Amino acid sequence: MSDWLFDLGNSRFKFAPLQGVRAGDVQAWPHGAEAMPAQEIDNLPTGDIAYVASVAAPALTASMLELLGQRFAQVRVARTEAEFAGLRIAYADPAKFGVDRYLALLAVADRREPVVIAGVGTALTIDLLDGHGQHHGGRIAASPTTMREALHARAVQLPASSGQYSEFANDTADALASGCDGAAVALIERSRERAAEVLGTRPALLIHGGGAPALMPLLPDAQFHPALVLDGLARWAVHQPPAAR
Repeated sequence: MSDWLFDLGNSRFKFAPLQGVRAGDVQAWPHGAEAMPAQEIDNLPTGDIAYVASVAAPALTASMLELLGQRFAQVRVARTEAEFAGLRIAYADPAKFGVDRYLALLAVADRREPVVIAGVGTALTIDLLDGHGQHHGGRIAASPTTMREALHARAVQLPASSGQYSEFANDTADALASGCDGAAVALIERSRERAAEVLGTRPALLIHGGGAPALMPLLPDAQFHPALVLDGLARWAVHQPPAAR
């Protein structure tokens, strides 16, 4: 038996074994807004403790917690806290700060260096953390994938996917890819520039999420951390009181 980490996002479900203070090998599945494919559910692991973070719809979250409760002796759900393990959140009401953003910050808070963290999933989230564990707030925007889907929904002749990035594209699919990816990159770069003004030093840039690989060639000094939320959940897990674990 073992302890496992579960990250239920808006469109993907990721899980990994807890290995020390980090996540082990990660598995990821796409999911619908209200349900998880039955075949994948049958392949969920069993163990002692399931540590869970979710930003998914309440109905899907509730059904997954019930399923995990049948497979694990304990289920522990991570919540955003104003201060935890050296991390201090900028939001006046921590409950309004998404637990995925919180855990991504928690994953790197012990590095004690200023960082901008960009999560590229259904949304594009950007957060600034200084070298003393203080969160300075952030931004939320549509991710490139969500931009493409929104444009396609309003104008079906515009493809919802495909195309290659170009600074000045001469094809509609390429122009869409260039515009949507470029918009995300521009917001990330502007945030990093302003972060340098706020902190007096240029922060490192960490990127995670399913849409991150497409942006990496456009952000040459960015660090890709695909399991950042799960790593943060692992750090949250090992800091729980013994009675809770």
